[in-house]
Amino acid sequence: MIILKSTREIDIMRRANQIVAETHLYLEEQISPGITTLEIDKLGEEFIKKREGLPSFKGYRGYPASICISLNDEVVHGIPSANRVVEEGDLLSLDIGVFFEGFHGDAARSFGVGNVNPEVKRLIDTTEATFFKGFEKALVNNRLSDISNQIQVYAENKGYSVVRDYVGHGIGREMHEDPQIPNFGPPGRGPVLKKGMTLAIEPMVNIGGYQVKTLSDEWTVVTRDGSLSAHYENTIVILDEGPVILSKV
Repeated sequence: MIILKSTREIDIMRRANQIVAETHLYLEEQISPGITTLEIDKLGEEFIKKREGLPSFKGYRGYPASICISLNDEVVHGIPSANRVVEEGDLLSLDIGVFFEGFHGDAARSFGVGNVNPEVKRLIDTTEATFFKGFEKALVNNRLSDISNQIQVYAENKGYSVVRDYVGHGIGREMHEDPQIPNFGPPGRGPVLKKGMTLAIEPMVNIGGYQVKTLSDEWTVVTRDGSLSAHYENTIVILDEGPVILSKV
């Protein structure tokens, strides 16, 4: 069941997502070659709690950390570790969730660490752009798959693939609500978009094929062919006047 949010509920979600966005900005300023992913996780958790939020992911379905941190060929759900050191030229993806006053916020960003090669930058920029192509279709009376189709078409026209095993989702009192939002498929299908829908749209884009696999830790998802992957996500709300991104400062 898709849950439409009231104006009051949207206002609370806006605050939850503000904390998410602020945490992203803070962590990007802290990250440099030599930092461990566990240090990033601890900095993020402390920052979230100082702003009266709680990390949504910590303990969620057994996930052992506060922030999903994925490097290079890791697509999503990387587990922070004291043994994982960030290096110059890495592609780093952070997926951050915040629980605040009964509601969740969720956003992901990918960026290059230090000096990165042009291939990495192009992938990151394209992944962000695929989100905005989908976002443009998040309009009242459109169909859900209009978002999905725009994401796939744009990414594939740029020579990339979109991950199919993991998708976006509704969000609100629960981190994952209906509907699921694939990043691929034909237009004109799925639920009709309505005012008050809150959605986490999150393209995951690979340089190589779209196939992925899960590592032995049962969390970290990597590209099956070892190619680089980037992730860009925002929580949005659909309104009569058009969609609004909640997870930005």
